[in-house]
Amino acid sequence: MVTVRAPATSANLGSGFDVFGAALSRPADVVTVEKAAETTIEVTGVGAQYIPEDPEKNTVGAVVEALDAPARIHIDKGVRPASGLGSSAASAAGAAVALNRLYDRGLSRKELVPIAAEGEAVVSGVAHADNVAPSILGGFTVTTAEGTSSVDAAIPLVVCLPDVAVSTRDARRVVPESASMEDLVATVGNAATLAIGMCRSDPALVGAGMSDPVVTPERARLITGYDDVRERAFDAGATGVTVSGAGPAVIAACRERDRRDVAAAMLDAFAGAGVEARAYQTRIGRGTTFLDG
Repeated sequence: MVTVRAPATSANLGSGFDVFGAALSRPADVVTVEKAAETTIEVTGVGAQYIPEDPEKNTVGAVVEALDAPARIHIDKGVRPASGLGSSAASAAGAAVALNRLYDRGLSRKELVPIAAEGEAVVSGVAHADNVAPSILGGFTVTTAEGTSSVDAAIPLVVCLPDVAVSTRDARRVVPESASMEDLVATVGNAATLAIGMCRSDPALVGAGMSDPVVTPERARLITGYDDVRERAFDAGATGVTVSGAGPAVIAACRERDRRDVAAAMLDAFAGAGVEARAYQTRIGRGTTFLDG
C-alpha cells in the first residue's frame, strides 16, 4: 500500500495562461493505492458525490492505464471539484506518484507529468499539464511543449473559493481566439515580471505580474462579485489578484503580514455579493509527498 498527499494548484496566475502553475500548501487530496488484479476507485471527501468512480470516467483511470498498474484506489478529496484549484489534477498527480512507487516503474517526477496530464484529458478534454506539473513537482512551474521547468518560491497567498461552480470546459469557451499586439506585449511583460518575482520570492513582483488583459477579464465575468473581491483584496494589502485556473477561485499574492486581512476582505466582498465562500491562507508549497514513509 502507498499513500500520498497531492496538493491543490493554481494554474495561469493571470499572465501565464496554459503555461504557469503553482503548488499550494493547502488544500490537498490524499490518494491510497494497493495492487489488485482489476482497478477499482473509491472517492470520499469534498464533492465526492460529483466524481465518477468508473475508471474510464475518472482522471485516475488514464494514469492506471498509462502505467499498466491496476490497483484498488481510494481518493480522499480535499480539493473541491470545479474550483479552479486543480481538483482532478491533484488526484491524477497523486495516483501517478503513488502507482509509480507501488509498481516500481522507476520514472522520474518530470516523466510522470505527461502521464498525469493524460488523466486531465478525461475531465477537460485536453491533456494540459499546467496543474499536474506543480502538483507533482511543487513550487512554481513553467510548462511548454518542450517540458516543464520548476523553481521553489516563498510567496504568501490567499485563495478564496466561492460556493459556485465553473467547469473548465465552460471557462475555455470564453477564452478569446485572438489578441491585439498591445495586449500581447503587455502580457509577455507581466509574465516575465511574475517569473522573476518567483525566482526572487518577491510578492510585489509576483503580484505586479499577475495582470492579464486577455483571458482573465472574460473568465472574471463568470464569477459573481469578482470585481469587488479584487478591489477589496488590494485595499487590504494584496500585491496582485486574479482568477485561479478556470475559476471560480480567486487567488491573491501578498506579504505575510497582510495575509489575514486580505483573506477577511475577500470573504466580506463575496458575502456582500450574496455568495458564501471559504478562504485558504496558503503559500506556494511542495509537490506530492508520501505519507507512508
